[in-house]
Amino acid sequence: MQEAMQKFGRFLSAMVMPNIGAFIAWGFITALFIPAGWIPNEGLAELVGPMAKWLLPLLIGFTGGEVVNGHRGGVVGAIATAGIIVGTDIPMFMGAMIMGPIGGVAIKKFDEAAQDHIPGGFEMLVNNFSAGIIGGVLACAAYSFVGPLVSSLTGGLGGAVGGIVSAGLLPLVSVLVEPAKILFLNNAINHGVFTPLGMQQVEEVGKSFFFLIESNPGPGLGVLLAYSLFGVGNAKASAPGAVIIHFFGGIHEIYFPYVLMKPALILAVIAGGVSGVFTLTMLNGGLVAPAAPGSFIAIMAMTAPGAYFANIAAVAVAGGVSFAVASVFIKASAKADAENEDGLAAAQANMKAMKAASKGQAGEKQVAGADIKFIVYACDAGMGSSALGAAALRKKLQKDGYKSITVKNFAIGNIPKDAQIVVSHEKLAERARADSPQAEHIWVTDFTNNNVYDIISERLKGGGVSATASDSAEESGGTALKEGILLKENVKVGLKSVSKEDAIRAAGELLFKSGYVEKPYIEGMLARERDISTYIGQGIAIPHGENAVKKHVIKTGLVVMQYPQGVKFSDENTAHLIVGIAGKGDDHLAIIANLATITMEYSEADLKKAYTTDDPQVLFDMFTKG
Repeated sequence: MQEAMQKFGRFLSAMVMPNIGAFIAWGFITALFIPAGWIPNEGLAELVGPMAKWLLPLLIGFTGGEVVNGHRGGVVGAIATAGIIVGTDIPMFMGAMIMGPIGGVAIKKFDEAAQDHIPGGFEMLVNNFSAGIIGGVLACAAYSFVGPLVSSLTGGLGGAVGGIVSAGLLPLVSVLVEPAKILFLNNAINHGVFTPLGMQQVEEVGKSFFFLIESNPGPGLGVLLAYSLFGVGNAKASAPGAVIIHFFGGIHEIYFPYVLMKPALILAVIAGGVSGVFTLTMLNGGLVAPAAPGSFIAIMAMTAPGAYFANIAAVAVAGGVSFAVASVFIKASAKADAENEDGLAAAQANMKAMKAASKGQAGEKQVAGADIKFIVYACDAGMGSSALGAAALRKKLQKDGYKSITVKNFAIGNIPKDAQIVVSHEKLAERARADSPQAEHIWVTDFTNNNVYDIISERLKGGGVSATASDSAEESGGTALKEGILLKENVKVGLKSVSKEDAIRAAGELLFKSGYVEKPYIEGMLARERDISTYIGQGIAIPHGENAVKKHVIKTGLVVMQYPQGVKFSDENTAHLIVGIAGKGDDHLAIIANLATITMEYSEADLKKAYTTDDPQVLFDMFTKG
């Protein structure tokens, strides 16, 4: 149950957190220009309503779809969200959190079902029309059904909260909020529940106390101050620094291990939270937008005119009460704590493990064999080297019967968020890690000649993964090239050795003359080589354009150029076969599958024959018959 709640919290946070800047902009405009603002301006105040109703929900809807299925999912998610916005009169944040992911899931399912059935050359047409049709249908459904339902739920929730406020019981929400924060559900609670309610309240009265329920730093501050004065050992020494990070930096997670180290302190943060909310409502405080992060500085920046005293009092009272309660527990256990100074370190390690689990981060841990479901090979363009590596690993895994493991190739910048293991070139290490911090990363110097399969295989054998044999042609990697991708006249043999730049340019010129690419693609091939070598081992190089020149590919094509004396790609690597690739849509996967077959299954004698034969038919058969 806890794991499910953590996943739900992460998902809500992933939709809202990237758009906090927009919420802050909306908050500043509201604080400045509404009639009750600092400098009322009737014209500029017109921005407030459209931003709350349209901009913010659309951003959330787009991000929700993007989390599920990248940019394409984001577009469909935004279209679907527009339907729910039109069908209601209130800021539809909750509706956006529903329709955005639904749009992403819908287009993802379509893509998975259609990816192997789209005729070559029709990829763009099908992709654009499918997104438009699915998005339009979802927008109509959102307008007709989802919008009214969410409006009813929001109205009911608002009525319930209003009843709690009228009864003077709102402070009791801290009984749930404060323990949930320790379980790293703070962002989910703040942005998934309080932010939508707060936005509605701001529309009505210009400020909202909902924005300061979870983000109040007082409860955590009290615990840290108590440790600073009455703690022992490492806890006492580290608490003052944690105070600064927590209170002024807004990183509430810094105090979580101090509470985990002494679970009774949950009562201290609950008491602080209850008293803070009580003070806030009694003095009519509130913010104009979420305080993110939850630092005192951000709270002051988002404080509504006339609410400074109330907000400062709410933080101070929460901190004071939390301090008083925490001090009792810390003093009572001071002697025992002195005998166990390693308690904080153990709690910090526990917190780090909990947070890594709550965010799905592998960190330094290895993905267990039984848990391996999705492996990604990533390179700059997501086509050549990574596709070759992915095809090779996929074929080996399927040969061993591991049918349930997905292995795909992507460009860095488009790595899916659910990738568990990412294999990339060591020169791209930082970019790959930044693009997929949740995954375990394996760095290689060669996408085909490496020990990635050995690493994965050992984990699978130890993880109890069941093997299911498959005999399909597609899964066995035996797909032949489509007719026309490689023409016999584009197989050149007996060429004189040249520099690698001249060899790559010659391959590009042949692709251009054969109508596969436009002229700028050639420079993209050279740029790709300057970034990372396209030499893949076994005497073969596969020059291809970088991601920026994919738009210059007219149709999928392949050229093969044989240099019996070789072309030096480095001091250690000499290529005898230069395979120039231009990939349109997913057609290049068949090319990669055949290249993987060649590098893995052809004997050394067969390859030497390919390097020296004067018969183009030998090479043509090698690349077209698989």
